[in-house]
Amino acid sequence: MVQADQYIAFMGVAGANADLACRQKEPYMNTLALPAFDDVFEAVSEGRAHLGMIPIENSQAGRVAEIHNLLPHYDVHIVGEHIQRVEHHLLGIKGTNLEHVRDVYSHPQAIMQCRGYLRAHSQWNPRLHSNTAVAASDVAQWNDPTKVAIASELAAELYGLEILERNIEDAKDNVTVFVMIAREPNDPSLEDGITLTSLLFELRNIPSALYKAIGGFATNGINLVKLESYIRGGGSTESQFFVTFEGHPDSAPVKRALEELGFYSRRVRVLGVYLADPTRYQY
Repeated sequence: MVQADQYIAFMGVAGANADLACRQKEPYMNTLALPAFDDVFEAVSEGRAHLGMIPIENSQAGRVAEIHNLLPHYDVHIVGEHIQRVEHHLLGIKGTNLEHVRDVYSHPQAIMQCRGYLRAHSQWNPRLHSNTAVAASDVAQWNDPTKVAIASELAAELYGLEILERNIEDAKDNVTVFVMIAREPNDPSLEDGITLTSLLFELRNIPSALYKAIGGFATNGINLVKLESYIRGGGSTESQFFVTFEGHPDSAPVKRALEELGFYSRRVRVLGVYLADPTRYQY
């Protein structure tokens, strides 16, 4: 029986880009496909999976807003980062001839991200699917050489499809940023590499509070990687902020910046301290 500490959970189905991210980041763990982001958070917080792989933004599609609403409601910690280049391939059953293709199936984002390639094949009919891997699975089941899918290399492998054309995406710098969540926090040392810290904070009701709260990061030379605001649910008009910055809470500059942030904030919650993906600064 496979133990919970050998599972990494993701939202989607086998062969999806999140599945590929799990296998690339943790190749010795078993992937656990779940239907919703809430299910991933619950699997980790309840101990049914050791890790969860959660997308937070894509360079083409933008942020995954749902994640910022889920993070405050679960007792989990961000323990890692994975940046994955999105590669879209054209998949079909064995023996498919591109001249005979009529329909191409994929997720709306994948269709959009391959629009240049699809414009060059204007005789094809784009068909929207809930997931790239589901599209690949259906094409395999239909066993129809006039139908193809846009999906990952992993999906081709899992569903027995041929890769008819590789890397048909328009942007070669299309990447998705994932974070890994766990029940217990990570504790990298200052010497382990570039450290990221993510936290949530809610401002006090005073003039120029945001300007003053984040001013400590500028005066202490700390690079903000991400700063986003969102309104809490339940009809509240109060904004919360999600911030990720380069630096470790044990370093003197970060301590000073956090002290200033705390002075102008009603509450601050550290979500995780973790190492930056080595490829972060390659894109």
